[in-house]
Amino acid sequence: MNALKRAKRAADKAGIALSEWEGEFIEGVTDRIKTYGRAFGDPEKGAPGQALSAMQGRKLKEITLKANGEAPKRRWGQRKPPPTD
Repeated sequence: MNALKRAKRAADKAGIALSEWEGEFIEGVTDRIKTYGRAFGDPEKGAPGQALSAMQGRKLKEITLKANGEAPKRRWGQRKPPPTD
């Protein structure tokens, strides 16, 4: 919950507008954690003691990086685009 609040607060403080999807993601995950104690239903997607699944944690990190003005890291396996000369 604190990580979600920090990401939202950092984006607001930096004046960076989150996309509609990112805003809905933060609100939806927060609601699911308050209701169910975790934000995913399938136990294979994350450990029982964790509030976020692995993919939700990755997306939260991307949103936090965006809020801090940093470029998101490339995902494993993606190539760098060729230089345009």
